[in-house]
Amino acid sequence: MIGGRRCSEAARRLRRRPDTLELSVLGGQPMDTELQEDNERTPTTGAGNVNEIGKEAPEASCSAPSKRTRWFQFARSSKNRRKRLHCDEDEDVEQPDRRNSDLEGSRRACLAQPEGMNIGSSTQTIATPLMIGDSFYSLAPGGGNPPPNKSDDQELYKQRDPSVASESKSVPSLRRLSQIRRRRSSYYFSENERRIRANDKEFNAQFKYHNNYIKTSKYSLFTFLPFNLLEQFQRLANFYFLCLLVLQLIPAISSLTPVTTAIPLIGVLTLTAVKDAYDDIQRHISDSQVNNRKSKTLRNGKLVEAKWSEVQVGDVIRLDNNQFVAADTLLLSTSEPNGLCFIETAELDGETNLKAKQCLTETIELGDRHDLLWNFNGEIICERPNNLLNKFDGTLIWRGQRFALDNEKILLRGCVLRNTQWCYGVVVFAGVDTKLMQNSGKTQFKSTGVDRLLNFIIIGIVLFLVSICALFAIGCAIWEGLIGQHFQLYLPWEHIIPKDYIPTGATVIGLLVFFSYAIVLNTVVPISLYVSVEVIRFVQSFLINWDEEMYYPTTNTYAKARTTTLNEELGQIQYIFSDKTGTLTQNIMTFNKCSINGRSYGDVIDLRTGELVEITEALQSVDFSANPHHESDFRWYDRTLLDAVRSDEEHSHVFFRLLALCHTVMAETVDGKLEYQAQSPDEAALVSAARNFGFVFRTRTPNSITIEVMGQTEEYELLNILDFNNVRKRMSVILRRGDSMVLYCKGADNVIYDRLHGGQEDLKARTQDHLNKFAGEGLRTLALAERRLTEQYYNDWRSRQQEAALSMDSREQKLNAIYEEIESEMQLVGVTAIEDKLQDGVPKSIANLQNAGIKIWVLTGDKQETAINIGYSCQLLTDELADVFIVDGNSVEEVEKQLRQFKESIKIYNRFRPGGFDPFDRLNSDSNMDPLSVTMTQTSAFMQETNLPPTPPPPPAISVVTFRWDEKNKDNKGGPDSAECNDLFGDEKGSEDGGTASIVVDENTGFALVVNGHSLVHCLSPELENKFLDIASQCKAVICCRVTPLQKALVVELIKRAKNAVTLAIGDGANDVSMIKAAHIGVGISGQEGLQAVLSSDYSIAQFRYLERLLLVHGRWSYYRMCKFLRYFFYKNFAFTLCHCWYSLFCGFSAQTVFDPMFISVYNLFYTSLPVLALGVFEQDVSDKNSLEFPRLYTPGLKSELFNIREFIYSVLHGAFTSLVLFLIPYGVYKDGVSANGFIVSDHMTLGAVVATILIVDNTAQISLYTSYWTVVNHVTIWGSLVWYFVLDYFYNYVIGGPYVGSLTQAMKDLTFWVTMLITVMTLVAPVLAYKFYLLDVHPSLSDKIRQKSLKKIHSRASSDVRRTASSRRGRRSVRSGYAFAHQEGFGRLITSGKIMHKLPQDFAFPLGLGTKKTQVLHNNLNSADGPNSKSNNVTGQHMVNNNTNMRQNQNQNHSSMADITADGRVNGGDDGRGSGGSDDMSPRAPCQDLDTINL
Repeated sequence: MIGGRRCSEAARRLRRRPDTLELSVLGGQPMDTELQEDNERTPTTGAGNVNEIGKEAPEASCSAPSKRTRWFQFARSSKNRRKRLHCDEDEDVEQPDRRNSDLEGSRRACLAQPEGMNIGSSTQTIATPLMIGDSFYSLAPGGGNPPPNKSDDQELYKQRDPSVASESKSVPSLRRLSQIRRRRSSYYFSENERRIRANDKEFNAQFKYHNNYIKTSKYSLFTFLPFNLLEQFQRLANFYFLCLLVLQLIPAISSLTPVTTAIPLIGVLTLTAVKDAYDDIQRHISDSQVNNRKSKTLRNGKLVEAKWSEVQVGDVIRLDNNQFVAADTLLLSTSEPNGLCFIETAELDGETNLKAKQCLTETIELGDRHDLLWNFNGEIICERPNNLLNKFDGTLIWRGQRFALDNEKILLRGCVLRNTQWCYGVVVFAGVDTKLMQNSGKTQFKSTGVDRLLNFIIIGIVLFLVSICALFAIGCAIWEGLIGQHFQLYLPWEHIIPKDYIPTGATVIGLLVFFSYAIVLNTVVPISLYVSVEVIRFVQSFLINWDEEMYYPTTNTYAKARTTTLNEELGQIQYIFSDKTGTLTQNIMTFNKCSINGRSYGDVIDLRTGELVEITEALQSVDFSANPHHESDFRWYDRTLLDAVRSDEEHSHVFFRLLALCHTVMAETVDGKLEYQAQSPDEAALVSAARNFGFVFRTRTPNSITIEVMGQTEEYELLNILDFNNVRKRMSVILRRGDSMVLYCKGADNVIYDRLHGGQEDLKARTQDHLNKFAGEGLRTLALAERRLTEQYYNDWRSRQQEAALSMDSREQKLNAIYEEIESEMQLVGVTAIEDKLQDGVPKSIANLQNAGIKIWVLTGDKQETAINIGYSCQLLTDELADVFIVDGNSVEEVEKQLRQFKESIKIYNRFRPGGFDPFDRLNSDSNMDPLSVTMTQTSAFMQETNLPPTPPPPPAISVVTFRWDEKNKDNKGGPDSAECNDLFGDEKGSEDGGTASIVVDENTGFALVVNGHSLVHCLSPELENKFLDIASQCKAVICCRVTPLQKALVVELIKRAKNAVTLAIGDGANDVSMIKAAHIGVGISGQEGLQAVLSSDYSIAQFRYLERLLLVHGRWSYYRMCKFLRYFFYKNFAFTLCHCWYSLFCGFSAQTVFDPMFISVYNLFYTSLPVLALGVFEQDVSDKNSLEFPRLYTPGLKSELFNIREFIYSVLHGAFTSLVLFLIPYGVYKDGVSANGFIVSDHMTLGAVVATILIVDNTAQISLYTSYWTVVNHVTIWGSLVWYFVLDYFYNYVIGGPYVGSLTQAMKDLTFWVTMLITVMTLVAPVLAYKFYLLDVHPSLSDKIRQKSLKKIHSRASSDVRRTASSRRGRRSVRSGYAFAHQEGFGRLITSGKIMHKLPQDFAFPLGLGTKKTQVLHNNLNSADGPNSKSNNVTGQHMVNNNTNMRQNQNQNHSSMADITADGRVNGGDDGRGSGGSDDMSPRAPCQDLDTINL
């Protein structure tokens, strides 16, 4: 049919599938005739319809449809009928087997769909059998008939035939139809699903999924040349010079040979191509290293080693312990009980604590049997590739059942398998589809701010060049029309110029001269500029690579510049975005200090002086070798604690016994050595400390813990684990040993303090003082407490706990209330202080970078408490801050409310703070300071509790302000005395007699901002991002915690876009790759966990502290050198080129050059290139030591002060003045000049040679004044270039035979030449010297002052404040909480349920479901309400003396020892079928599955 549309096979299958499926549910059949179908599509009156959710729709209105409605219905019906007729014609041509195959495909498609559930919404396995027979999945009779098309389907279900509707009124059928339609909306008619069949390459190949090959390189061997040339000619400068080369090939307009442009252009293209090729080869090498990693893959039933690049979707792979996951895989089986495995996700989210993953219980049986794994043919239906690290939705169809898949069953690429011998999984996402690569972001082309400014300047120069050429073209046309036409005998016009009509000929000549001047004046932007820039950057990169001060001997790693185009950008960084884990820290937790019963341990005191001794590697540590279980790498320096333990001091024993018992650590013996498997590094450090002090945790079962105390074994019955979570901020264990029962608890200090019994004020005060001291040192603190329990109290509490755990409503709230009840009235034991070891030099580096004016943001995936604690440790946060704002709202409204409150707090603070100003803001201020001298001392600060809901902060306290008036300074403008402050506040005049005012502003005062990941989502939304930026820009530091890799990149992009600031991102893991790519500069740290960040970075260093030197020394030097190079380069080229402009006034604008063409060609290549290159490579104003000591030297780069439009215009004007003097003085001297011998010296060649020589001499003098740091290379290049000029000129003219032969030689024989040169050079140099002396004397820069005072060895005030030694830091106090605990909820439940145990239940010390005869009474008390026929059995218990050294007397209890329960225990008799023997075997502990429920 004309205009008809052919129906494809896939379209017919798609239309048939839902139609036959739904009709089978309703029990009807598709209509056979078109009339019936049309009638169904026609609206009927009063017919029962089935609506979208499967319920009977209300009766339709009895009113007849309007004519317009009937017309639209008729048109739609006719259109659908034509389409269906065309489809039927196509189907009649097809073979029957094709139709059968379509039917089978529809059946398979129907069977593969999940059944009415939210895929992955539950962590439990949901298995639903697929009903094949008379189920709703069976195809209806006549299903093979041609179905109506898609539009007819929609009408069909809206207007169902009454007969069909009547058969579908059964509730099950309607429910099934509703489920099918919900599934159809997300599966049938969307592309949001991904189908994978394990061990079936043919099935998976049809979808063309990406393989596991990773490619970050840009070129191949065949595409390098065309692609690289295309990329290079996209640069404006290269294209500009290519156009000039084409113009020079035209003889009529070119007065210069094309070689002058061709050779430099080819050189630039070649040099850039070599550099790009080198960079791409490095990318190829890194790609090859990743792709060639080995992975064990199942092939034909055998486990073979395959490359990562050969792993495909659907493959079953094996992972061994401590191995990186090759691709995103679905976990099938593991070596651990119950299908558990443990992974470390530091590469993904920065968290160092282990996470548990568990496979489906149905696939555990596969084990490591290769035959079963090879025969595994499950089909996976899951979401498409995305960047959500914490979400996965999918379904597994296997053995006729359907199982829900969620994120707990997926291992992501970049994770590391820990504490698990092996595991098997099927690959779901590979290569670029993995969540890690989806979060990596796109590689962006990076250019420096100098490059962007240079491009803008080049455009301006080109426009200036065009204007000059146009002006000279007009001048030439006028001159030729008025004067030149009369001299055609001597200056004949070209043959292409019309001579009949003079104005036309003059115009043509002017047009040709336009292009001629474009060629002559092109040296104002010589291509050698780009050659020199690339050479300077290339050499600067090697200077970074060769810096021994950034060499890390531990890993034998040097700093490496992985790019050669961004060096000067390192000197202009305004924002640093840093990761925490592995970047600021070492991922090592050490037990540093503690407080026991109000006494602090951990400090080493010099007995002679009584002062604290700084702890260094040279200090002798305590010897623990007497303990057979000690760890050789454990370091402790305070001998008094070990003496207290060995002397059986009660409180220290209680302290370490608590550490050895209250945890979720697992112990195992490997090669005869006891090793711990901890879920968090904090717990590992605490248990390790107890082990070294003689309290060794040996083993555990679901209901017992065994420790060894001073060689004696103690076994405890584990009754309950009250697990840790972020709300409770504590964990507890309830233990029984003998007749004693105790609760041990550890958690945040403020949480524990609220749950202590009265009468401990003195102990709490002393311990709080220690807590403040530990927090001031940046240590992670936990408070420890205990409570003695009676059997009666515990039994009553346990029964209520079981009732709350089994409650169907408000279970979590009820359990929290029950936990609160027993975790009260506790006795304070002590405090632990763990050091999350920072990398060496991190606090000093951060302080210096902040003093340089750089803002530092920490973006981490770790918890809020941990991130804040590290912020204080590295002095990013200080106790002098006025407030720390915490944004943790869960909705847009909450976040907006918090931001509004914080903004008001800042306004109040600024209003009440006298003289409040930000020193960094004054960098942009030109106003003079008040003559008053203000010394501000912050005496108090208000802080918002990090663990409480955000509340409006109170008004800040008033700072103490002292005004000092110096009579000597009444007329003084009040400049600071120090060089650094002069640069800060504008360098006001100071009195010569030394009476200067001092301004001391504590730069640590201000605010800090902490943002949670879920709140950051709202902060980055368009409606709140401006408010967020407004507050963040007024904060000294910003910490974003719980952020995803993509959120890190979004934060960086926000600052780049909104603040137009130069950003640097630094990280060490794969979770930092997107942030590193998004920033202007990406720095990777060569960590221990892979090199993903390094491979994506622009620079790599081994430690964070080297970032200080990279920026403040190399970055600042690179920027300083590049700016100085550009200023001098533009000066010398304008001085050279504009001489042609002045000469054009005397040559009739004929584009005649004043210099020899060869001199023009080699001026930038041979005569002036080496001195300026030496300037750009070796120049420095101050030494590297001073650059680090005075970080304020970095501030000019933040404002682009050294090279900008103003500096460029100054260089241009200086060059124009030089060119004018260079031309006019020699011209005036040699015009009509005659030598002493009577020779005429007023010829053109002599003038050109003299001007060229004076130009070279002036360039030498100017660059000598420009150079601040002289090296041998500078001397050789500067003076050597001057000599080289005369040598090359002689060689060219006398050996080769140049046209200017003898001109310079004859001129130099005359005294006139030397006098002219002296006068000209002095005229040019004198103003420059005068201006430099004026600046040095009246307005000296900070670097000038540092050079002048370098002999006095002055020190920066800010630097001396922040460089605290370890011993001085110990004396600080903090009012904040130092709590931080990297633990995850759920491990307590795994322990008590036995799922994590290797032993079988019958091997446990306290078997589940079995107990002693004594525990029978407790069980019977709990079950005494079984019936009136129960018999009474009185058991009298006697008081037992408690001889356990760890059981301390509770001040709230009236007894000194624990007693057995004496009660009427009722034992069920024979009436209910239970004898006394059965009762004896009963245990008070709940069975395994009940404990799993209780500890949800």
